[in-house]
Amino acid sequence: MTDLAVPVSVSRTRTIVYWGATALVGAEFALGGVWDLLRIPYVNTIMSHLGYPPYFSIFMGLWKVPGSVVVVLPRFPRAKEWVYAGMVYEMTGAVFSHAAVGDGAAELSVPLVLIGLIAVSWAFRPSDRRDCTAR
Repeated sequence: MTDLAVPVSVSRTRTIVYWGATALVGAEFALGGVWDLLRIPYVNTIMSHLGYPPYFSIFMGLWKVPGSVVVVLPRFPRAKEWVYAGMVYEMTGAVFSHAAVGDGAAELSVPLVLIGLIAVSWAFRPSDRRDCTAR
């Protein structure tokens, strides 16, 4: 079914759900990336707790910030696919890292919720934001 065949109310709901999830994910990755690059004490504490070296936050921030921009910009469907994949990899890594050091449900819930929001953003994205050249 194309977007033209979808009733207006369904199309509007899809748009609202897409932009709500995308705005939350984009904002989290933008803010988190800036925090990573600045290596604020909160980030340093978490990285140390998880056993990552101090430079790791710089590496993560260098990818999060531009990714957060790409995911909200129009066009660039292939780049969006890579960004969505990177976001899922990063959040899956966060889940496994927190589980490996024995963190509880509170620490695991944030990346799990973000994985859900990333999935919603990806699934509800409009057709013009999909990589139609993939076979």
